[in-house]
Amino acid sequence: MMTVIYSIILLGIMGFGIGLALSVAAKKFEVKEDPKVEEIINVLPGVNCGMCGYAGCAAYAHAIVEQNASFDLCVPGRKAGVADKIKEIMSAPQPTPQNEKVNEK
Repeated sequence: MMTVIYSIILLGIMGFGIGLALSVAAKKFEVKEDPKVEEIINVLPGVNCGMCGYAGCAAYAHAIVEQNASFDLCVPGRKAGVADKIKEIMSAPQPTPQNEKVNEK
């Protein structure tokens, strides 16, 4: 009976340790994404039709922010004025984080 109890305790400690290590690794290797991408994804209709020439709305939003793709490629969103909304998002100044440490490695 004590073997079972010791096994349960050992597995609990190991699980806690591995979980702690994973949470530290997730913070250390976090990938920061431009907040404009998320705003543009929210503006797009979300039909993921591919009519813009990209795999879906998320890929199109990434292309707009990172590759300066045209704002008016979204065919389903033309009537809703998606291109104008994207222009507003892209022309808005990007907020700078106040307390972010610069990694100089």
